[in-house]
Amino acid sequence: MMLYEILVFIHVLSAIIAIGPGFMLTFIVTKAKTMTELKHAYEIRSRMHVVVMVGGILLLITGLGMGLLHPFLFAKGWFVGSLFLFIVALAMGPFVLSPLSRPIRALLAEHEGEEIPTDYKLMSKKLFLAEHVENSMLFIIVILMLWKPF
Repeated sequence: MMLYEILVFIHVLSAIIAIGPGFMLTFIVTKAKTMTELKHAYEIRSRMHVVVMVGGILLLITGLGMGLLHPFLFAKGWFVGSLFLFIVALAMGPFVLSPLSRPIRALLAEHEGEEIPTDYKLMSKKLFLAEHVENSMLFIIVILMLWKPF
């Protein structure tokens, strides 16, 4: 039982490390008023994203580890549902968020001047919508993990 308790402890810490800052990634860049502020905000966001990714990987590993130690968890709807939503959220990174982020990063690298271009605002709306969808899934996962409703 000791290994399971250690995995639970790491899992909870990983959730705090990954999901907490993950919810803030969108909001960091939304308050920028100039290109200098926006570029700086994206640099901060990029650094935070590394922490979020490490926490997310630990979440997956510890969650699967707990399931392997107690296979009956794979028969619980809240566990399987959380695992499914988490894998979908992870897959959104390379398949949805990255393609939406690439043109924004290119625009930030190429743009000169302090005025934030209209193109950025259009591109960021799509990115932020996808991030809000992902954050909603993560919120549902947290609720499932806490309540274990089925």
